[in-house]
Amino acid sequence: MITDNGVQDAAALRDAMTADVAALCTEWGFSLPVPVEAAFRTVPRHLFAPGVALDKAYAQDIVEVKRSEHGVLISTMSAPATQAVQLVQADIRPGMRVLEIGSGGYFASLLAEVVGPTGQVTTMDIDADVISQARACLDTAGYERVRVAIGDAEYGLKDNAPYDRIVVTVGAPDIPPAWREQLAPGGRIVVPLRMKGISRSLALEPTNDHLVAVSQAVSGFVWMQGAGANDGHLWLLKGTKVGLRFDDGNLHRPSALDGVLAGEPAAAWSGVTVQRSEPFPDLALWMATALPGFCHLAVDTSDGGPGVAVEPGGRQFPFAALDDDGDSFAYLSVRPAGEGIVEMGAHGYGPHGSRIATAIMEQVRVWDRDYRNGPSPDFAVWPIDTPAEALPERAMVIDKRHTKITISWPDVAARSQVAPPTQ
Repeated sequence: MITDNGVQDAAALRDAMTADVAALCTEWGFSLPVPVEAAFRTVPRHLFAPGVALDKAYAQDIVEVKRSEHGVLISTMSAPATQAVQLVQADIRPGMRVLEIGSGGYFASLLAEVVGPTGQVTTMDIDADVISQARACLDTAGYERVRVAIGDAEYGLKDNAPYDRIVVTVGAPDIPPAWREQLAPGGRIVVPLRMKGISRSLALEPTNDHLVAVSQAVSGFVWMQGAGANDGHLWLLKGTKVGLRFDDGNLHRPSALDGVLAGEPAAAWSGVTVQRSEPFPDLALWMATALPGFCHLAVDTSDGGPGVAVEPGGRQFPFAALDDDGDSFAYLSVRPAGEGIVEMGAHGYGPHGSRIATAIMEQVRVWDRDYRNGPSPDFAVWPIDTPAEALPERAMVIDKRHTKITISWPDVAARSQVAPPTQ
């Protein structure tokens, strides 16, 4: 409950928020470092959320900073637990020079607390309004020593380089060369990297000619703007209600899907069950690596209808795949299988809808057998001109504008011997 004494209220809410963050970190398998915990207990988060109620400012949720003219959320203050994960991934120490890409002010203040008076923090953003608000909030909160800059993330910020740490707080489609060039020897880049539409916060360190992820975490951030932006390709299948989104790659024959939703859907079921509340974050990533036509199903359910086929009491998920012929697709779905339990399945549309739905189910079974409870894959980022023979064997390779991303699952060759689907 909020009383009239705002300062005391904020301190109490800050302590409660920090305790919640620490508990979540423990639940996720790691401890909140003492300097990071101290930073959360010190920085007045509410001062970076002007106009937001005190209890909302300290909730385990994002705080909106700015929407576009079309109402799209383009800048936020991330949820406290998400910020804690990135701080832990960054492994920041006193005296370091840190660049934050994607500003708001609060995270930069946390960084300033951890690097201490001998360190240096610079926060940058492409949006002048965001940077102006960040500067004002930083000054109000007593963090005048944090530097702010307007700039495009694609080019980093040369002025204060090199940086011991570059921490990116917006969803990045690639790793621009400037980030690597502005990184100090022994430095680290923490970035929510989008791979086929799936985001992972990766802590990347240079190894010879490429970057290797030393840690990873599930993440979700607003997308990067500017020269490096990649909004993907969205192909509408049913007015503006249903579409397929391709983040890396595109449809080769878009017209092949014309009218595909007019036919009857085909369903396939895996026999794999999960609790309704059970998270399965690596399933989509496995699907992306195992199914060449992986994409995302976008459905507008604002009118209350599902838009595509679902079983009674079930639901669809945004993870889909296109058939090799390009004229059919299927998406992950579930149906009730008991009290609080659902069975994973797929619904397919098009002349080969049954085939691609079956292919998805085969990969769901592989995931259930080998990866449901770990291990997670390894990630690496390579120069775009790296020859194929220099990349890890049996890794999935995603070609980006500047780099090649490899995703390697442990023992993938032995674990994924699944017979190809038959027509």
